[in-house]
Amino acid sequence: QVELVESGGGLVQPGGSLRLSCTASGIIFSLDTWGWYRQAPGEQRELVARITDGDSTTYVDSVKGRFTVSRDNAKNTVYLQMNSLKPEDTAVYYCNRAPIGYPYWGQGTQVTVSS
Repeated sequence: QVELVESGGGLVQPGGSLRLSCTASGIIFSLDTWGWYRQAPGEQRELVARITDGDSTTYVDSVKGRFTVSRDNAKNTVYLQMNSLKPEDTAVYYCNRAPIGYPYWGQGTQVTVSS
């Protein structure tokens, strides 16, 4: 069974940085494209960044130039470095296969950007 565990969220001031981590188990991690999704209160979950098995990356326009996704296949882990954070980045962040996730989701990690 797939298990996804996200960590690294927290409360940060506008302009600050956070680094999220997600470790996966129960699958062959290296073969998949992995993504970071986020869901703000009252909003649908959106895919904001993804990285292929060949390390190609794509980002939604709202995070381009500020977020960087990376992966470590040896650790079954995907990362999201978030810089220049804005209040509108406030959400619960999740990782999963992209663009179609496994039917299992982790608990997510809360990111709150506020002064």
